[in-house]
Amino acid sequence: MQIVKFPHPTLRHISKPLRRVDGGLKKMVREMFDLMYEYEGIGLAANQVDLPYRLFVMNLACDPDAKDEEHVFINPVITSRKGSAEDREGCLSFPAIYAPVTRPEKIVVNAYALDGREFTYALDGLYARAVQHETDHLDGVVFIDRLSPANRLAIKDDLAALEREFAMLRDRGHILGDNSIAARLAELEAARA
Repeated sequence: MQIVKFPHPTLRHISKPLRRVDGGLKKMVREMFDLMYEYEGIGLAANQVDLPYRLFVMNLACDPDAKDEEHVFINPVITSRKGSAEDREGCLSFPAIYAPVTRPEKIVVNAYALDGREFTYALDGLYARAVQHETDHLDGVVFIDRLSPANRLAIKDDLAALEREFAMLRDRGHILGDNSIAARLAELEAARA
């Protein structure tokens, strides 16, 4: 398992809801947490590890020893949004790129935990921002899509560098073509239907 970087096509894939939790899914979740900690992130969506599932993991403490801070969101739905706040965001799929993003300040999210328990959280601050960021991933939306034109222009060269790196890796055969990626994602979805 590895983190895919922009402009990898899986980042634009709209994730499919999960219908069951099994040992294989629990193993994927553990690997996602481990990878998130390795890269010092606070959240990681399945799309970011080239998986088509509606799931993300989060630990705002970014501390593998703080197990009580680990949260798994399966099939999340944001049911309410209020207010507006701007803050700097980054993303593990956009290494070393940060920009101000305006998002609702408060949200209510409904999801399932890894044990199958349904939960609803009313969130604000960083927690609300992180949940929105990760839920966006599951909808094929990345944080740069939410930037103002001026803020997008400010990171234009950094995005171009990621696009060049992606093209080079694809030319060398390290990244499959779009049709092959789409077929693989469809197979993974069918296996968990």
